[in-house]
Order: sequence, then C-alpha cells, then structure tokens
Amino acid sequence: MRKLSMILYRCCWVAFLALLVAGYYLDFSWLWGWLPLGLAFALQLAANRQPAVADARPVVEVDPPVTGRWSALNSPADRVPSHGTRGYGQAYAIDIVAEPEDTARPRFGWWPFVRGNRHFPAFGTPILAVADATVLSAVDHHRDHLSRNSYPALLYLLVESILRDLSGPGRVFGNHVILDLGDGTYAAYAHLRRDSLTVRAGDRVHSGHLLARCGNSGNTTEPHLHFQLMDDPDLDVARGVPFTWRGIGVPGNGEVFTVAQTANT
Repeated sequence: MRKLSMILYRCCWVAFLALLVAGYYLDFSWLWGWLPLGLAFALQLAANRQPAVADARPVVEVDPPVTGRWSALNSPADRVPSHGTRGYGQAYAIDIVAEPEDTARPRFGWWPFVRGNRHFPAFGTPILAVADATVLSAVDHHRDHLSRNSYPALLYLLVESILRDLSGPGRVFGNHVILDLGDGTYAAYAHLRRDSLTVRAGDRVHSGHLLARCGNSGNTTEPHLHFQLMDDPDLDVARGVPFTWRGIGVPGNGEVFTVAQTANT
C-alpha cells in the first residue's frame, strides 16, 4: 500500500505538470490542474502522519560513519522528522558536514552563486561502515554537481528537488549505499562521490570498512553525508529507525563533534 501511494504521488505531479503545459495549447480551464496537485499534497501529508518506528523499535547503537571533525545539520536531536518528512525513511536521518580546524567551510550567502566541490572539506572524505553488514545496494553513476549554497541557487534547488522527487528516491539520494545490519535494520548513506564506491551488492563488510567517499550527488546544497537507519531497504516504503553513534550520541543542529581514527580505519 505504501509503495502504491508513492507511485500515485508521482503520477499526480506528472499529471499536474502535463496539464500546466497543455493549458498553453488547449482550451480548457487551468483549474483542472489543481486537482492532481491537491491529491499529491494530500498523499504526502498522509505519509508524514504515519506513526514513527520509534514506538515499536528501540534506539540502535552503531559506530560513526566518519572520522575527524564534523558538524550536524537536520538532526533528529532537534526534531522528528528531521528533514520535515518521513518519506524515504528519513524520519531520523542526519546530515553532517566536515569542519576541520585548519580549513574553513564556505558559508551560505548571496555570492558566489555556485562553488566547485573542491572548496568544501567534506568532499572526498572517507565514508565508513557503521557495523558488520552486507551490502544490499551500491549506486555510483550520478554526477557530482556544483554547490547550491547561495540564495539564488537555492531557488533553483527548489525546482530541481521537485523533478528529482518525481524520478524516485534514487535521484534524491544520488550515489548511495544501503547496508543490511541484521534484525530488520538497514543503513543508508546518500550523496556519495561518483566513482568512489569500494563495494558492490553482495559484499560483506566490517565496521570501519571504507565504503566510498563523500560527494555532492543527488538533492544537495553542498558536499555532505546523509545518514539514516530504516526498517526496509526499499526507500519508497522504508520508515526511519532511531540511532545513536557509539561514543558520540546524536549531535544536534550546529553541534561540532570529533571522531578519532581507529585501527580499523
């Protein structure tokens, strides 16, 4: 049922855009276009009202997916759902950006409109397995686009994100890896760097194993890691599972944390 709802949601958006374009060439009321759009929002609202897995699932402790100095964005420590939606299993998802002491991360502003990925210290940093697991999915063909961390570029991102959403979660997550941690728990890593994956579906990995490098693929404003636990490997039907990072906890928005490198990494 959840899968069917997501398919219907995308169909409604496609119907709205088709009617919007057709209205320029055919003689019919533009009001018809609002019917599928309204249904799309209704389906999204219904999905966001679904109960969180937290009611039935305990918090899962895993190792951190990175080493070094980082800060958190869109953290479940501040609100759930952390990204404003429970769609794609994102209820307890977290975004993190690298904040090395010797390199300043470019801040959001008016200028420049876009930046190359080399300006962001997160780009190319190692991304690690958080537990012993089996690789279920490893996608590596999406390009790393320029940053969207300016007000003008953010307007572009808003339109771009709609089109990505219509194409399914793969376009939203970009290059990504999904791990089976066992006990019905799955870990998803999104926005990885193109051609950086070191694993493929079916591989067995251990905690601290290098999976890929941080990139800027998918629906992103800048290079960062999007991490989440969920109860199903299918992003269309997955619900978020709460987590905590061993030795770190769950950093809140803007909180800087440091993960020491271990022998495994």
